[in-house]
Amino acid sequence: MGSALQKHRLPLLLLGIIALLAGVWAGLVRAGWHWSMWQPQLAAAHGPLMVSGFLGSVIGLERTVALNLLLKPTVWQRRLLLLGPLSAGAGGLLLVGGWGGETAVWLLWSSSAAMTAMFWPMLRRHAALHTTVMATGAGCWLVGNTLWGLGQPLHLVVWWWAAFLLLTIAGERLELSRLLRIKPWQRWLFGTAILLLLTGLLLTQWHFSAGVRLFGAALAGLALWLWRYDIARRNRRRTGLTRYIAFCLLAGYGWLLFSGVAAVAAGAVAAGFLYDAILHGIFLGFVFSMIFGHAPIIFPAVLGIPLPYHPRFYIHFLLLHAALLLRAAADLAGWAPGRLWGSLFNGVALLLFLVMTIDGLRRGRSLKSVS
Repeated sequence: MGSALQKHRLPLLLLGIIALLAGVWAGLVRAGWHWSMWQPQLAAAHGPLMVSGFLGSVIGLERTVALNLLLKPTVWQRRLLLLGPLSAGAGGLLLVGGWGGETAVWLLWSSSAAMTAMFWPMLRRHAALHTTVMATGAGCWLVGNTLWGLGQPLHLVVWWWAAFLLLTIAGERLELSRLLRIKPWQRWLFGTAILLLLTGLLLTQWHFSAGVRLFGAALAGLALWLWRYDIARRNRRRTGLTRYIAFCLLAGYGWLLFSGVAAVAAGAVAAGFLYDAILHGIFLGFVFSMIFGHAPIIFPAVLGIPLPYHPRFYIHFLLLHAALLLRAAADLAGWAPGRLWGSLFNGVALLLFLVMTIDGLRRGRSLKSVS
């Protein structure tokens, strides 16, 4: 029964990967590479494809796994839980093909609504700060998709999408920090950073510059909190997969701090070099570093296939951050060729990650069948 449902998850994950590949291509075109596009709106769909089409699918599948463990639903209830990731994957596919613009927006909106609803039984069973933070993140994704559907400009919407990913990851890290016996005042600092972030997010709708600066200050505070109190600081001294995950997390916290400081300094940026540096520090430096680190845990949980750790995982990890350093430095210097090549190697790092993950799953499946 469980394996049958895992087989349903694989096609949904593949839809997310299609959105990722198309989103990377669109991002490179936006960065300045004059490559052909199979439909004229692809470049404009870069953000929605990456956030809602890819990350919405993957995080939605992860949430279904968590709810399956928590609620022990029937087979049909489990299939209903897959409707959220299915909507994200289908909406992303429509954006990739340039079909049914309004339908794509509605599907992605419904996926964010489904994820927000998923947290209701979680909060009823286990109301805690970390679950509340993750639920709030899902709500930010819903608000962001609503604003996008209403035609709000992307430079306003993107902060809501960023909050979705930031709060989802921060809530998960807070949950794991219980192993370190976090003190009440340390939890208070974490909660204060989250409240400041949400306040800044709301403020962007009325005073964009002040809202972005407050959001950036909260990012910097959250990055420092995670660097100081996350278990990754201890795990960096260990070996194998545990050490690799720790390096991914700590590198991500560094980029989060960079983006926070840059947002405080920049204020109302809606395009251009600094805007590129801030957003990709969050979405590539922080979010994808988290994905690289958690992939050996997430993919086996979703697909039921082991993903054995291999030291070559450091190749895509190091390439991602080296390319992003080039891109960020070029952004700060206003050097267009540096941003162009940095973006290209960022895309190569994501492709390497996909190739190595697929190869690792293939090896894990072989080991599982032998055992």
